[in-house]
Order: sequence, then structure tokens, then C-alpha cells
Amino acid sequence: MTTSRLEIQTERRGLREITREIRAVVDDAGVLDGLCTVFVRHTSASLVIQENADPSAAADLERWIDRLVPDGDAIFTHTAEGPDDMPSHVKSALTSTSLSIPILGGALGLGTWQGVFLWEHRRRGSTRHVLIHVA
Repeated sequence: MTTSRLEIQTERRGLREITREIRAVVDDAGVLDGLCTVFVRHTSASLVIQENADPSAAADLERWIDRLVPDGDAIFTHTAEGPDDMPSHVKSALTSTSLSIPILGGALGLGTWQGVFLWEHRRRGSTRHVLIHVA
């Protein structure tokens, strides 16, 4: 059993694949069969498992969620950090802040075209902290 911390600097809004970093933690843990839990410690970023073979899938997801929850919508009153403040919280609530991935034979049990992504919802990016627990 092990817990690791990742510090990821995002430069802008969007999906950033972190599968490689998570695989490294699982490899170091030496667990053959178990569970990998990934948790992002923020309310304006999230985690998703999504296709990692064709970048257009990520781009389409980003455009879709931006259309669903646009910056500066008059419905929002929580704007302390700008017009993308509350929309970033809504986007995080609609996706996930925690993922559970089986470990099978010492490897993440992801499908062929699946990758784990940190989804930055703020325009300006930020330093994001991700916990990875392997048991």
C-alpha cells in the first residue's frame, strides 16, 4: 500500500493526460492485484477517463462542456476570481474529483484507448495537487 502526491502545473483550461505518471506510481508500489484511487484536491479541476488515441476527442469534450457551462453566465453570483470562477466549479461537479481503477497483474486495468486526464477548468491554469493511493 502506498500513497503518492503529484504536483501538476497546468498552463490553461483543458485536458492533460496523466496516465504515465499514475502508471509509474503503480509500478513502484509493486501491487499485483488491487485498486488505484486517484483524487484531485481542488474544486475547479477534475479527473476523467477518456479516449487518449485521437486528440479530437479531448477537443470535442472541451468545446462541449464550455458550451454547456459558459464563462460569465448571468445566473452565477460567485465571481470572486473572475467570470470563469463558478463555471469551473460546476464543471468539476459534473465530472469527477476521484477515480478508482483496478490493478490487474501489476498494471492499470484501463482499456486499449483509455487514459486518465486532469481537466483544468480555469482559463489561466494553476498548480494542481493529485493524490494516488495504491492498495
